[in-house]
Amino acid sequence: MSRIGKKPIALPGGVKYTVVGNTVQVQGPKGKTEALVPAGVKLVEKDGHLLVERESDKYAAVHGLARALVFNAVEGVTKGWTKELDIVGIGYRAEMKGKSTVVFTLGYSHPIEFPLPTGIDVAIDPKQTRVTITGIDKQKVGQVAADMRALRKPDPYKNKGVRYVDEKLKKKAGKTGSK
Repeated sequence: MSRIGKKPIALPGGVKYTVVGNTVQVQGPKGKTEALVPAGVKLVEKDGHLLVERESDKYAAVHGLARALVFNAVEGVTKGWTKELDIVGIGYRAEMKGKSTVVFTLGYSHPIEFPLPTGIDVAIDPKQTRVTITGIDKQKVGQVAADMRALRKPDPYKNKGVRYVDEKLKKKAGKTGSK
């Protein structure tokens, strides 16, 4: 029994959707995106809400998945998705180069240029230590944030590196000393 699949999806004003084959195209104030709808699942509109219904219990495994994908698309075209990264370390920083490239200085012998995919916007605070990634596609925003974090993962010994804002790190003790 899918609890997530049974939840209705609110359709705000200005959001339109069309089902073409096994994809649903959602258009809203922030733009237009697509979500995949697995076979055996259909979308039904009732009272300004979108319901995801499955044909039989055979498709129970993808019922919640289909609802989550459509919800993420609707949420993306109305509010958008955001991920924030903190850059911690002496001399570590990020800066924009043009509109489509972020340049990271992360303690390596060279700066790292990170090209941004289409549909992704990045804002960097004045201290150059916080990066805010926004877009309408939740998967793409999360993947860009993960790729940026992978440039210099947080070090558990010195607590330096690129991390998510809400990420908690457990600091490890180093060597206790030799005799």
